[in-house]
Formats: sequence, C-alpha cells, structure tokens
Amino acid sequence: MAVNLSKNQSISLEKTAGAGITSVSLGLGWDPASSGGFLSKMLGSSGQIDLDASCIVLDSGLRPVDLVWFRQLKSKDGSIEHSGDNLTGEGDGDDETIHVDLQRLPGTVQYLIFTVNSFRGQTFDQVENAYCRIVNGSKNQELARFNLAEKGRHTGVVMASLSRAAGGWEFKAIGQSTNGRTADDLVNLAIQAVRG
Repeated sequence: MAVNLSKNQSISLEKTAGAGITSVSLGLGWDPASSGGFLSKMLGSSGQIDLDASCIVLDSGLRPVDLVWFRQLKSKDGSIEHSGDNLTGEGDGDDETIHVDLQRLPGTVQYLIFTVNSFRGQTFDQVENAYCRIVNGSKNQELARFNLAEKGRHTGVVMASLSRAAGGWEFKAIGQSTNGRTADDLVNLAIQAVRG
C-alpha cells in the first residue's frame, strides 16, 4: 500500500518496496482548474495547463551534473528518461513520467531533485489535483504519493528528492513553491532545498 507523504516527510525505498529495488518512476499528474465560463475564455484561458516535470541531477558536493527535462529527454549516461512533454494535463493518470534506472546511475550521483514548473507562466491557482508519485519500476507498484495541494501565484515547485543513503535510496517530499518557467530557473532553489 502506498504511503501518502506530507511536506518534508521521507521514506526509505528499500524498506517500503523491499530489498533489491532496481528502478523507479516518478509520475506527475494534474488537471486544469474548472473553467470560469465565458469570461475566462474571453480572457484567453483555454483550460490547458502546460506543467513540466524535470529531474535535476546533483553530485555529493551539490553540483549540477545533468538535467532531464522536455529539452533533453534522456540523461547523458542514459539512466534517466523522460516520457515527453504533455502540453494540456488532460486525461487520467500520470501526465508526465521520469524513469530512473538506479543500477545504471553513476556512483557520483547523490541526489535527484524532481521539479515541476509552468512553462507558459500559468500559476498554481489554475491547477487542480496536482500530485507526484514514486513507483517501483519492476513491479509497477506505487510506493508513495505527494499531493501538491498548495494554491498560489507561484509557477514552480521543487517537488521531491531521491537521495543515496547508507541503507539505500530515500525519497523525500519537499513541496517548495517558487517561480520559474523552466527547470533551469529552479536549479539554485533545488540545491537550497537539499541543503534544507
């Protein structure tokens, strides 16, 4: 059974999934906020929200090593792969997914920071039912879920981190609101969130 996480809460993937976890997927889902009717259409709100999930890869010194996002769908070493850009948030289930092969990650990688941002500059006041979840890749089993319920004028969120620990990988819900239209804009905040 999946664990529902709150801000700053973390879980050990090995304890939650059992030993031998080799791959995970981080899924992001959202829906456009209910339309305000004719007036919102006149003002240009089409009901489509373009959120982008990204993965910022850091070494043990908190230096950026790689970035997986809509402009680079695969990490340089091939261990992290993005499902592609969903421009609307329509449909059920995960709108964007980032797959991580834990066995192929270089030993120099210490942190994977997962972010979400609004490329078109729409704020999280216009988003409903946003969540991220981590899934055991080999069993397609949801391990934990973090609901991004915080509304506001922000355009980005540092969602969660996956970090190497003595006993294996730990997943932490962060939920730090920020502003930024691309993952590039969120790198410094992601580093601050890990330092936390």
